[in-house]
Amino acid sequence: MSDPSSSSAPALQPGTSVRELTLRGIILGGLMTLVFTAANVYLGLKVGLTFATSIPAAVISMAVLRHFKGHSVEENNIVQTIASAAGTLSAIIFVLPGLIMVGWWTGFSYWTTLAICLVGGILGVMYSIPLRRALVTGSDLPYPEGVAGAEVLKVGDSAGAAEANKVGLRVIIVGSLVSAGYALLSDVKVVKAALTKPFKVGDSSGSIVGVSMSMALIGVGHLVGVVVAAAILVGLIISYGAILPWRVSGKVGSDLTVIQDVFTSDVRFVGAGTIGMAAIWTLIKVIGPITKGISDSIRSSKTRHEGGEVPLTERDLPVSVVLTVVLVSMVPIGFMLWGFARDMVVSRAMTGVIIVSVVFILLVGLAVASVCGYMAGLIGASNSPISGVGILVVLVAALLIKLTYGAVGGDETAKMVAYTLFTASIVFGIATISNDNLQDLKTGQLVGSTPWKQQIALVIGVVFGSATIPPVMQLMQTAFGFQGAPGAGPDALQAPQATLISSLATGVFGGSLNWELMGIGALVGIGVIIIDEVLTHTTKKFSLPPLAVGMGMYLPMTLSLTIPIGAALGWLFDKWAARTSGDVEGKKRTGILLATGLIVGESIFGVIYAAMIAAAGSEEAIAIAPESWDSGAGIVGVVIFVAAIASLYQWTEREAKERVEA
Repeated sequence: MSDPSSSSAPALQPGTSVRELTLRGIILGGLMTLVFTAANVYLGLKVGLTFATSIPAAVISMAVLRHFKGHSVEENNIVQTIASAAGTLSAIIFVLPGLIMVGWWTGFSYWTTLAICLVGGILGVMYSIPLRRALVTGSDLPYPEGVAGAEVLKVGDSAGAAEANKVGLRVIIVGSLVSAGYALLSDVKVVKAALTKPFKVGDSSGSIVGVSMSMALIGVGHLVGVVVAAAILVGLIISYGAILPWRVSGKVGSDLTVIQDVFTSDVRFVGAGTIGMAAIWTLIKVIGPITKGISDSIRSSKTRHEGGEVPLTERDLPVSVVLTVVLVSMVPIGFMLWGFARDMVVSRAMTGVIIVSVVFILLVGLAVASVCGYMAGLIGASNSPISGVGILVVLVAALLIKLTYGAVGGDETAKMVAYTLFTASIVFGIATISNDNLQDLKTGQLVGSTPWKQQIALVIGVVFGSATIPPVMQLMQTAFGFQGAPGAGPDALQAPQATLISSLATGVFGGSLNWELMGIGALVGIGVIIIDEVLTHTTKKFSLPPLAVGMGMYLPMTLSLTIPIGAALGWLFDKWAARTSGDVEGKKRTGILLATGLIVGESIFGVIYAAMIAAAGSEEAIAIAPESWDSGAGIVGVVIFVAAIASLYQWTEREAKERVEA
């Protein structure tokens, strides 16, 4: 497919004035923050999923601000930036509930929880500023959701593009409606959202085959292209074709549920090891661009300071501000860690532990921000395996703390686990924000926004989100509790990611963690890196992005198979466009708009679905189909999904011809 970044808006010249960071935009973004953040916290704790907020926020912003004089696409971009930063920060729920599960906290202190979210989130924003030049403007990463957000903003701008591009707008709307419609059918259980089937291999081994009927993932696949999708497919084959059958060998009898259990308990750790090795290699490769990005930022700041002119689209927050905020942030972090350690009533080596923890947050935070931003660039923020990064962060933190503090036992084990989770939660805040921020900055690049204004908006979003998350989490704790926590009832929330990460930290200090699996994953990662380097240096077309392979190994097949299907459809659409006469690139762009619509529809319905769950009190309360319909839902789902996708692409081909001819 064509590079989506080729549709980047021209750089605004000095002296150009547009409405961007406005009071009304901040207020609107703040109001959406309250809703989206609360919904994401609830949904994440209830079912282990969160939804992307960028595109729904962009659509709502356009619908509201179009009634105000002087609105602009850049102003709408600021609104979605605020809302998405806050909504993304809610992923902190993947770590913090662990402190209750291990019995250290009994509730979420408002000011402590706010401080964790605020400091981690602001650091994530600061780290993403030099990364913008390295991973957004200085790379060819596809950023599928960032591109989709830009297309929505540009096509939906009633002041310009909407009038000039009615066909494009129609393609997005139709794609959105069909995508949202299928999501609705799946949530009321008329059709299935995914099909999975465990099966035996030989007498006592087995594996799983599965696919998600998610139109958003089809859209993501279309946007990321065949190279990334092929790497994900390779990872899938490694996990489900080799590692899973090996790990379940001798364990499979009549009950096939053990296969899924082994994937969760064993295979995902192999994938995490591959992600870890790929992350290290990715970091090594981006050190150069990051260094160049920092030097470019310094040069740009110096030019502006000396009275020179810099295009608006190249104006970041000054490096001096970024460095000052990062270093000053270490002070409250140190005090938070000291206060936490003081409450633990331990003194042995704690000064050294706190110093190591602060340095860990400072340095590993930048590494994590780089890797998460890279993953968002590959497959989008909402599909990035943040929990895989969380696993690595907790493991490294636990090892460093154990090495510094020394051997533990008895009550000290629980105390060190709690301290590790507290430390890792700050880094996890950095990870979640950087995973989303670079996507937002990609959107800003494509619509011609001013980076420093968007970076201020990101900080504002973090503030709004940090203020909203603690009371919602406390409400969830009071109303339901968490599974595995002391006194948890039968209706306790699963919080699956927090459960896993808490178990990992306990395994490190208790000595029960299976390091063999992580090591196998690391060896796989080394092999993939070598293959990628050979392909890159000996061919012009082929590569095997190691991080994408790791994600394919870590993610469930239902996700990692649908993305390549979408990439194949996008490739076929582009091949069709290339065979036709006229504006080939214009026709390809129409396919990009369809993919955008598929992402938009499911994202917006995610918000509606969260509200429906909250109102009903149960995800099953909105189901209208009886349990006996389960097998029928699978068959009907496949038929409707395939027919809908095929019809959409055929219709889009006709629309593409009309759009180009118009």
